[in-house]
Amino acid sequence: MRDVIFREAVRADLPAVLALLADDPIGRTRDHTRVDAVYERAFADIDADPRNQLIVADLGGELLACMQLTYIPGLSRHGAERQLIESVRVRSDLRGRGLGRQLITWAVDQARRRGCALVQLTTHKTRQDAHRFYLGLGFQSTHEGMKLPL
Repeated sequence: MRDVIFREAVRADLPAVLALLADDPIGRTRDHTRVDAVYERAFADIDADPRNQLIVADLGGELLACMQLTYIPGLSRHGAERQLIESVRVRSDLRGRGLGRQLITWAVDQARRRGCALVQLTTHKTRQDAHRFYLGLGFQSTHEGMKLPL
């Protein structure tokens, strides 16, 4: 995967990003691949927000992976900014080949360049392979996450 570039997504990438999000047992229960007004608005909101980036892994115009990065300012940790990594997906036929490691390493490097004090992410409790993957990259399981569906 040496020739892969990581870049911000553009509107034309939206169908491929939605396909990546749905290419997963959990994702297919909550996302679909048809671009509709809701996805259009969400993409526009992310694109317009300087603290959010939708990143894609591009190999010659073919999108292989994606993630969303959000930069969160805060007062804790002496006013530290943190990077939140969400919606990480690697195309299912490419998993286990090192692309996920490249993707997350790239994200962490971006956080360092920006001066973030930490990088955080959540992963579904059932994603045991993902837990091992992130632990292998140096992430620590330090908190118990909570969500409240609205």
